[in-house]
Amino acid sequence: MFNNSYLTDAIACYKKDFIQMQWPNEKYKWEAVKCFQDNWDVNAADFADMLTRSLAKTYNLLVSMNNFPGKMIEGFAKAAPEEVRAMYLALFDETQDVISRILAFKDQAGILLEKYGNDAAQHYQYENAITTYLWLRYPDKYYIYKYSEVKNAAAELGCDLSFRKGHYGENLRNFYAFYNALCEELKKEDELRRMLKSQLTETCYPDPELRTLTMDLGFYISRFYSQRNRASADEWWPKAEDYDPGITVQEWKCLLADEEVFNESSLEIMKRMLDYGGKATCTQLSVKYGESPNFYNAGSSALAKRITEKTGCPVWQQDGSTKWWPTLYIGKKAGTDEEGVYIWKLREELEAALKETDLSQISLYVVSQEEDEPHYWWLNANPNIWSFSDLAVGEVQSYTLYNENGNKRRIFQNFLDAKAGNFIIGYESYPVKQVVAICKVTAEQDGEQIYFEKVEGLSAPIDYLTLKACPELARMEYFVNQQGSLFKLTKGEFDFIMDMIRENNPSAFSGQRTEPYTKENFLEEVYMTEAKYNRLVSVLLRKKNIILQGAPGVGKTFAAKRLAYSIMGEKDESRVEFVQFHQNYSYEDFIMGYKPEGDSFALKYGIFYRFCQKAANNPDKDYFFIIDEINRGNMSKIFGELLMLIEKDYRGTKTALAYNGLSFSVPERVHIIGMMNTADRSLAMIDYALRRRFSFFEMEPGFESEGFVKYQNALNSELFDSLIGKITELNKEITADRSLGKGFCIGHSYFCGMKACTAEKLLEIVDFDVLPMLEEYWFDDLDKVQRWENILHGVFQ
Repeated sequence: MFNNSYLTDAIACYKKDFIQMQWPNEKYKWEAVKCFQDNWDVNAADFADMLTRSLAKTYNLLVSMNNFPGKMIEGFAKAAPEEVRAMYLALFDETQDVISRILAFKDQAGILLEKYGNDAAQHYQYENAITTYLWLRYPDKYYIYKYSEVKNAAAELGCDLSFRKGHYGENLRNFYAFYNALCEELKKEDELRRMLKSQLTETCYPDPELRTLTMDLGFYISRFYSQRNRASADEWWPKAEDYDPGITVQEWKCLLADEEVFNESSLEIMKRMLDYGGKATCTQLSVKYGESPNFYNAGSSALAKRITEKTGCPVWQQDGSTKWWPTLYIGKKAGTDEEGVYIWKLREELEAALKETDLSQISLYVVSQEEDEPHYWWLNANPNIWSFSDLAVGEVQSYTLYNENGNKRRIFQNFLDAKAGNFIIGYESYPVKQVVAICKVTAEQDGEQIYFEKVEGLSAPIDYLTLKACPELARMEYFVNQQGSLFKLTKGEFDFIMDMIRENNPSAFSGQRTEPYTKENFLEEVYMTEAKYNRLVSVLLRKKNIILQGAPGVGKTFAAKRLAYSIMGEKDESRVEFVQFHQNYSYEDFIMGYKPEGDSFALKYGIFYRFCQKAANNPDKDYFFIIDEINRGNMSKIFGELLMLIEKDYRGTKTALAYNGLSFSVPERVHIIGMMNTADRSLAMIDYALRRRFSFFEMEPGFESEGFVKYQNALNSELFDSLIGKITELNKEITADRSLGKGFCIGHSYFCGMKACTAEKLLEIVDFDVLPMLEEYWFDDLDKVQRWENILHGVFQ
């Protein structure tokens, strides 16, 4: 697992620094464990007081880390002691998987935040804090997890385990494996064990298994050993000893005042770099402030050349080529999978000069020709109060500028700046945590409220973590400070988010031309009489849900799609969805449910949920959802609460869904077409709950339909005519059979689609399609099967 030479060297350095450097600064870790062990009593009458005493000596572990998780959990314990007690009981239950316990604790903290957060932006109970609680409770088994720390330590020791952003479960398992292996190596170090024992006092936990010592070694390797022994892979470069333009703060200030050197576009680049925090990629600047990435790249190089010409400062040479940007910045590889992406950081002297220079007249954002204010917004909805899902497309919603206490909303100026026509990204907060809608401001604020219209609901919402992981959105107003409701988006940020949305939510208004399709086209392709077609359309439009039932080969699947086309009047594939049920098909596949994603589970939306969301975005159009083999699925298991919503009289009625608690309805103009094979003896009858919600339409062989007769005449084959005559006689016998009936007849589709009719093709149909079916039908009367085999083969003689 480790590079042994690296590990030996790291432990040697740790022992050298242990007593003089490490122990004085890190002794409190052993004291924190002792304090917790002495005070912890999960059954204490005053749970909140007990918890506060138990965590009293954690200091930096739960105070400065992650913005005060210790204070937050203590506050929750005072507000809801029994709920927090239950969280710790579950977390410390060693009979359960540790990763599941950590994730469950984090989820419960989110629920407490909604109830008792008092407008706090976060609960801060993440893997770092939760593993601290586990280590305090079981110091002979666990360690404190910190992503950057274990990643750096593993890299320093040449470990073959990987740690990747966002892969929480995998990272935690690798973290425990890494530290357990490191602990085994430490146990071989008798000298280090003696050094620890010599420093322990009565206020310290004795650490018999050396777990806390192991954790401290990992911290040392990640923080000090790498700096002392090898340059980090992501170190800023070039180093000062390799290159320095030698320009002082005062000289930079003079250059900034020289219009021949720092022109307006150069000052815009500098102001945006400074506003972004002094370091950024070209793409991040482009998304945040506008202009193309090359504007910042080429503009910086051109500026550096002018500075060199003006001052005569040295230029950095690398591998025989001139690099201009180090005159202004130092850089490092960005934390992305893309090659050639670098973060630039303003040189300290330049940054100091910029802070002392008046840049108030320089544009921060790219100025629109119409107006210089942002046109795009991010709006939070708290599902416990209101939800975008409750709004229909086209419905207008008002949002007050003042909360229920009469106080101004946070970032009040944003409400004043929102103008009619501005676009809004609609975001549902905990527990949904997804972008779910696109809206538009219909009327700017009137002093009391603004008004916006929902223009689109997303059939495939975008997760918060997906957006948060994008470095291009790192400085988005909502991600910088999440307290508030309405947040500014730059045009670049809005376009970036919209690109992500459109990857999985194609616009329903693409303008793509479709082929017309009429009733006449249907009757030419589907061998059904006009009277029967008219009845079929009437039943479907009246009931909304229909099942086409019939024997194999009557063209149920073929007819279903063309029935949809004929009602729409065009072949618009975007408004037709097809799925096939089977015994293992579930609600999670159909509506929504938690599915594996990497090392954990994520809430995923099913095919019918997404289809209904798409239909809701276009309420003036008909949509058709086609289900093949509908009777093969467990209807109650698949449809769940939708059994009511698909009824005609309940279309548009909202109900809360089981998984996310948000409202959902089946749009008025969604039609469901199911297909059912009546000749399959292995299937139970479709249950009565679903039968009441569907009309059943019998599909019969169409040998006598006008379309089939026209097709038959075009083949001009006596052999074909003779065979069809015998099949018609066979169907009469099947219909008259009391154990079978017309639902078992031989369908016409077996004989369709021929452009040239040959004896060989027809014989294949008889031997490999028709006769095997007869053997199934009359398995107890093989003489009848043999008789019909002779009759059908006789056609070819």
